[in-house]
Amino acid sequence: MRNRRHMQAVIGAALALTVVAGCSTKGAGAGGEKTGSDGVKTDYGVTKDKIVLGDLTDHSAAFKISGLSLAHGYEVWVDEVNKAGGICGRQIAIDSRDMGYVTEKAVSLYAGMKDDVLGMINLLGSPMIAALKSSLVTDQMVFVPDSWASSNLDTELAMMIGGSYDIEIINGLSYLQSAGKISDGDKIGHIYVDSEYGQNGLVGSKFYAEKHGMKIIEAKLTGSDVDLAPTITKMKSEGVKALLLSTTPTQSGAAATQSQNQGLDVPLHGNNPSFDSTLLDTPAAGALISQFTMSNYAVPFSDPAMAKVAKAYVANTTDPPNKTAAYGYSSGLVWQQILETACADKDLTRPNIVKKANALKEIDTGGITSKLDFSLKGQPSSRASFILKPDKGNAGGLATVKPDFASAEAKAYKTPFQ
Repeated sequence: MRNRRHMQAVIGAALALTVVAGCSTKGAGAGGEKTGSDGVKTDYGVTKDKIVLGDLTDHSAAFKISGLSLAHGYEVWVDEVNKAGGICGRQIAIDSRDMGYVTEKAVSLYAGMKDDVLGMINLLGSPMIAALKSSLVTDQMVFVPDSWASSNLDTELAMMIGGSYDIEIINGLSYLQSAGKISDGDKIGHIYVDSEYGQNGLVGSKFYAEKHGMKIIEAKLTGSDVDLAPTITKMKSEGVKALLLSTTPTQSGAAATQSQNQGLDVPLHGNNPSFDSTLLDTPAAGALISQFTMSNYAVPFSDPAMAKVAKAYVANTTDPPNKTAAYGYSSGLVWQQILETACADKDLTRPNIVKKANALKEIDTGGITSKLDFSLKGQPSSRASFILKPDKGNAGGLATVKPDFASAEAKAYKTPFQ
């Protein structure tokens, strides 16, 4: 495991190209195939002793906490693999670049790194993925999206871990109904950011509502809206029995605070990006603890399945524990399966990586996520969600309410590109 000083250098707020700085990892020519002395074919991002994966992320802006925690998660995996001798006789290295959640910067940084990486261990943000999708397809770049919009599933290159935003909302509503908190025919409020994220969550709530005679009361936000008093006033006047949040963490906190202030005592349920543990240090903490649950792709940081990762995480950084560490580590496990099966073919070229990625079935992450199946075109790797709730007593600020389950409605739902 890397020491604290090295981790801070690699994953600091001013993070740039660090792990592979100063060396080119292109194949022959500009990514042309070549065969090494070990008989392994390569093109991009692989040398005789390294396999380089990219990370295009946010370490300095709106999603800094999530981006850093995710990186700490995959660093645990990198250290484990490299200490065990690497994969295909090569050490894993990560080329990580901070685009600060700016689409134009992400496009520029990708252009500068694409010839030096085999694939992406993380690509953060629906707007960035949308802007880069045509390039990713042209480059045959397999990537793990740090975004769960179903719109990302129109390409076989996207290795989405867990259910999409629409499926998260469907499972969340199923949980609320099974717990007796909502009923058929109820009005349900859905506050959402007007983006791929929020729009996809809304598709899920409308699907579930149609099945159960419910009415969705919509409230659209921009990503920068923070005054939710009028929105909550509207929801209260409509008589909603629950509030769905496809929002930023700041907006979730505002919704919880306003609900409490205005006496709207109803359950709040969010998509996985809607909550961050830092909310438990704000005035919204009490309302969130009493009213809020969320659908997530993995167990919380404090779960026994995360014990090994959590121990390494806290030993090597002072950054606060966060749920996205599970995603970072799981991304590594998925890439390990891809690389090991490609190595068995003695072919680490991008076309073979695509082939192996889309053949993966029954991937077991040791209970951190549900079992993952990437072989179903146009569909997420799982239709299960973990229902979590805020808990100040746990590292990472979350506890499990209901382990991974896929509701009947989620199983029946047809994703846009299925």
